[in-house]
Amino acid sequence: MSKRIAYLAAAAFSALAITATVVAPVRAEEKTVMVGGAAMFPSKNIVQNAVNSKDHTTLVAAVKAAGLVPTLEGKGPFTVFAPTNAAFGKLPAGTVDNLVKPENKATLTKILTYHVVPGKLEASDLTEGKKLKTAEGEELTVKKMDGKTWIVDAKGGTSMVTISNVNQSNGVIHVVDTVLMPAT
Repeated sequence: MSKRIAYLAAAAFSALAITATVVAPVRAEEKTVMVGGAAMFPSKNIVQNAVNSKDHTTLVAAVKAAGLVPTLEGKGPFTVFAPTNAAFGKLPAGTVDNLVKPENKATLTKILTYHVVPGKLEASDLTEGKKLKTAEGEELTVKKMDGKTWIVDAKGGTSMVTISNVNQSNGVIHVVDTVLMPAT
């Protein structure tokens, strides 16, 4: 009986070793970052990853309501400053519900595209005082303070980068803690 268990254990271990050998190289190539309890895979695009983050359900719903899914699934590259659900929660009560209404699509699109910068900017590219021209057309400014990176919007509001360099197949995401607002 113990010989049979030993053979079964050896066979199981061999199968596991073969599986690890086959699977490990694929995973080794993809350095994932955890965001909202989910692994963000560099081989997936911005939308494919964002839908898995439980911290970005509001952002995903807003992107869908604005009709920006095809754009953010596109080739890019894009740098996205992705506000969390808590960031949207800082807005006055009812703001998000109002923005996702069809009649407010233009305003919602303006706010969301203000969080997108054409090109791929890693954290090391976000240097003190750097001006970032957004897809919306206005600028954001980078501020460095106490070892942290802050993004300053056109109204002087600030948003801290809480997770940086979340690489995507079509760009990079930097998670931020406050919704950025364009001047107009």
